Amino acid sequence: MSQEITGSAFPMRSKEEIALELMKFIAVTTGYGKAAPAAGYTGRPARTPEEYAEALLELYQRCRAVLGE
Repeated sequence: MSQEITGSAFPMRSKEEIALELMKFIAVTTGYGKAAPAAGYTGRPARTPEEYAEALLELYQRCRAVLGE
């Protein structure tokens, strides 16, 4: 017996929610916004929390733009 999935089983999500999920997926899987790990001295300081937050906000805006927000 096959069951049909109704619309009520999966409520509609806003584009903002989808953009947020997309942003989280990209950030977690790619390390987006974090300083690239390197062996030894690179001469480049680690990113500050403010720089990391700014990078994530930029990624979120890009995800919204892709979804047409």
